[in-house]
Amino acid sequence: MTNPNILALIDGSAYSESLCHYTGWIAARTGATVELTHVLGRREGGASQDLSGSIRLGARTALLEELAALDAQRNKLAQATGRAILEDGKAIVEQHGDIAVTTRLRNGDLMDTVTEREGLASMLAIGKRGEAADFAKLHLGSNLERIVRATSQPVFVANRAYKEPQKILIAYDGGASSMKAVDLVARNPLFAGLDCTIVTVGHQTDDLAEDLNRAAMTLQSGGHQAETHIIQGSPDQVLGDLTDRAGYDLLVMGAYGHSRIRSLIIGSTTTEMIRSCKVPVVLVK
Repeated sequence: MTNPNILALIDGSAYSESLCHYTGWIAARTGATVELTHVLGRREGGASQDLSGSIRLGARTALLEELAALDAQRNKLAQATGRAILEDGKAIVEQHGDIAVTTRLRNGDLMDTVTEREGLASMLAIGKRGEAADFAKLHLGSNLERIVRATSQPVFVANRAYKEPQKILIAYDGGASSMKAVDLVARNPLFAGLDCTIVTVGHQTDDLAEDLNRAAMTLQSGGHQAETHIIQGSPDQVLGDLTDRAGYDLLVMGAYGHSRIRSLIIGSTTTEMIRSCKVPVVLVK
C-alpha cells in the first residue's frame, strides 16, 4: 500500500489509552494515517424496539411513549460517549507527532465495519480485551479472534500498559505466516533500529537450524542483526516466559502455526499465549 493507514478499533475499555499510544507510535514511525473507529452495538445505537408486545393488561399509550423517550435518551448518551472516546483517542495519537487522524462513529456489528474498512488499511489495531476487561481478566476480547479470522492485514494487539518498543521477539516455526512475519519485520520501517531475536519452539535439528539461519538472513537483508534461539517446551509458556525474563517489548508472530505450534493462531494454545503474554503482539497472516 503506497499510503499506509492504520484502522484502530477503540472502545471504552482500560486498553483504549494504551492502544491509542501504540497507534501513534506506529504512525509516527511509518508515516501512516490513522482511522480511529468506535462502533456502537445495535443496542447502544438505539435500534428501534417494538415494545407493544410486552405491554399488556390495559397499559396506556403514555407508558409506551415514556419507554420510547428513555430509549432515545440512551441512544443520545451512547452517541455522546462514543464521540468523547474518539476525541480523547485522537488527542493521544497526536501526542506522538504530526499525524493525520480521522474519527468514525459507527452503528451496528463490529465485523461489518472491519469487513468494509480493512481493505483500506495496512494494519488493524485492537486492545487485547474489551470493555469488560476488569470483569473478565482470564478471557480475551470476544472480537479479537473474529477480527484475526476475517482480515488479511497484520493485527496489532495492544496490552494494557504502553511502553515504547525497543526490543522485539519473533516467533518462528518455518510456516508460511511466520515467514511473512519475518519479512514484515525486515521491510517495514516500523521495526527499523529495533533489536530483534528469532525463537522457535522445538528440538534442535539441522533442518530447524537452517530454517532459522534463512530467517536471520532475511532480517539482515533489511538491516537487522538478529539472534536466534531454539527452545524446548510449550509454545505459550516459552514465549510468555521469554518476553518477561528477557525484557522484550513486542512479540511478532504468524497468525497460523506450523508443526508444534500449528494451533497458533486460531486455537486454545494461541489464546492462552496472548492472554498470558504481557507485551503487545503483532499477528501476521
